[in-house]
Amino acid sequence: MKPVSFSYYRPNSVAEALHILAQEEEAKVIAGGQSLVPLMNFRLSRPKTLVDINGLRELAAVEADGKVLRIGALVRHQELLAHPLVVKHFPALAAAAAEIGHWAIRTRGTIGGSLVHADPAAELPAAMVAHRGVLVLTSARGERRVDADAFFYGYLMTDIAPDELLTAVELPLPSGVRYGFAEHARRPGDFALAGAFVEVAETGHAGAVTWFGVGGRPDRQEMELSPDASSRERQFAAALAEMDGPEDEVEARYRRQLAAAAAEQAYQRATASGRGN
Repeated sequence: MKPVSFSYYRPNSVAEALHILAQEEEAKVIAGGQSLVPLMNFRLSRPKTLVDINGLRELAAVEADGKVLRIGALVRHQELLAHPLVVKHFPALAAAAAEIGHWAIRTRGTIGGSLVHADPAAELPAAMVAHRGVLVLTSARGERRVDADAFFYGYLMTDIAPDELLTAVELPLPSGVRYGFAEHARRPGDFALAGAFVEVAETGHAGAVTWFGVGGRPDRQEMELSPDASSRERQFAAALAEMDGPEDEVEARYRRQLAAAAAEQAYQRATASGRGN
C-alpha cells in the first residue's frame, strides 16, 4: 500500500521545526523513518504533515560535561553503539544499540525516533529507564524535561505533545554502579521477545532490573540482588509475576521465562570484571 497524501517540510533550524509543529495539525516528525514509514504505508498512521529534521545537525551531537552525557535526538543507532563516550560510560547502552535491527536499519534509525515510537520490545526505551535518563522536550512554548520512567505510558504511548520535539536525552554518568544487558530474540535483528538491563552496586548487592518486551512499557524494579543464583531466580520470577503481560497465558509465561533468563545473563555481565555490557 501507499500512504495518504501529506504536506512535507524540511526545516533548516530547530526554531523553524517548532514553528511548523505549532502551526500544522496532525504533524509528525520524521528522521530515519524506520517505524513511521511502514505505519504510513499500511495507513495505520495518516499524518497530514511530515517535518523532516534530518538537516538539523545540532541534534546529532554526543557531549559529556562531567555529570551528564547528552545525546542528541538525531544520533543514529550505529553512531550510538560506536561513540567513544557511550562505550566508555554506558557500555550496556552501546551493547543494546548493537542489537537493534540490522546495519541498514541502524544507519538510518535515530535514538529520538525509537524513544518517541515507544515499542515495548525496543531496547532504547528500556535503556533510558534503566539509566535514569531524562528526555528533553522542546516546543515553541519552551522546554521541559521528563524522567524516562514517566515518559513511557504504555504500548506506543508517551508523554509528548503534538507540538513538541524530542531534542535530546540526558544520562547521569554512573558512579558506584555497573550495568549489564541481555535479550532474547527469535533471530538476529528481530525485536526482542524479552530482555533486561541489570544495575548492580559495585559494593554490596543493591541494584535494579529493567525489563522490556514483557509488558506495554519498560518496567524498572529496585531489589537487593542475592549473590546466590537460585535465590536470584526466585527473585526474578516473583517480580515478573506481578507485571502485566500478554493476555495469552502461554505467551505470557514464555516471555517471563525469557525475561528471567535475560536478567540472569545481564547480572552476570554486570558483575564480571570491567564496567559491564
